[in-house]
Amino acid sequence: MLAVRCASARPVHPLRHSFPSRLTSLPFSTSSSPCSSSLRPWSGLDTWRRAPPSELRKWGPSGPIPQDFPVQEVEAIGSASSLAELGAEVLSTADPLTKSKLSNLAFSKWRRLKLPVGHAAAPDQPARPDKPVLVLTKEVPSPKNSGLPLNAYMLHNLAHVELNAIDLAWDTVVRFSPLHDVLGDGFFDDFARVADDESRHFGWCSQRLIELGFKYGDMPAHNLLWRECAKTAGDVSARLAAIPLVQEARGLDAGPRLVQKLVGCADHRSSQIVAKIAEEEVAHVAVGVYWFANVCQKLGRTSCSTFKDLLEEYGVELKGPFNYSARDEAGIPRHWYDNTISQDATNDLSKVHDRLACIVAMEKENSA
Repeated sequence: MLAVRCASARPVHPLRHSFPSRLTSLPFSTSSSPCSSSLRPWSGLDTWRRAPPSELRKWGPSGPIPQDFPVQEVEAIGSASSLAELGAEVLSTADPLTKSKLSNLAFSKWRRLKLPVGHAAAPDQPARPDKPVLVLTKEVPSPKNSGLPLNAYMLHNLAHVELNAIDLAWDTVVRFSPLHDVLGDGFFDDFARVADDESRHFGWCSQRLIELGFKYGDMPAHNLLWRECAKTAGDVSARLAAIPLVQEARGLDAGPRLVQKLVGCADHRSSQIVAKIAEEEVAHVAVGVYWFANVCQKLGRTSCSTFKDLLEEYGVELKGPFNYSARDEAGIPRHWYDNTISQDATNDLSKVHDRLACIVAMEKENSA
């Protein structure tokens, strides 16, 4: 049995950093998964994986535009010789904007030089700046007591989520790097790309806050997201369930509501940024579905029941209302997270969706 232990990990459990040694990095196959009939992988996953590292790190007059880094910043990450070492360097960086830039440079170097995944020690928690001050969730100021206008308040909260997401993705790369022989390069490449996406999202939010006359750190924030990450430090299946399939999926639920609130504030520029971030988060949830099903397949376990068991064991709460259309696009079967919907009902809905899509396609063809 392959096992990884860390200071914060619980005792070893069959779902906790543990795989039969005879297993290798098998390609994902929905046909061999016990829940295969309900898994509908996101159609854009292969395109997302093949894309080069994005240079669209500034928000221009009408959308994202390229941003080049000075030569000295590119050279700043030159000492690391593996992906895990690169990730550890990002995790050890406290300044948010520097962390964001290093995340992009790390992923770019990994792809450009075809580095090995390697091994590195993940810190118990990532380096953080002095501000924002981290407080209990109930102590985070309300909008009227924050000192920020509502649109800046919402952007600050989103920037905090995105900064945490950078560290969550890199921690997954670094902490589970000893499982490389089982998970394969694809797992680590996917989560390094997620980290790069999140770093771009943080940059957009930070830029917009500055345009509004504020900056990240201007109000206290909570540490809830990292606590969720720390709980799953010893269990790759639980990490996948709790972070991409719950935390990232909550972003799919909240995104459209946040866009509408910003439109209500007459801040259309911020609403466009949030809409783009929400659109790109679909890939991150889809990656979670893909690798969670892959891990369950290697363990010979049923994806849907394992997902529910892990959430119960780790005390991870599912909260609605759910954005069913975005979750469907990302490939999360509805009966995984909504107890009011059975698997049979989900399959029936999928058939209706396919039929409607076919009708729409035919109508477009006829009208052309």
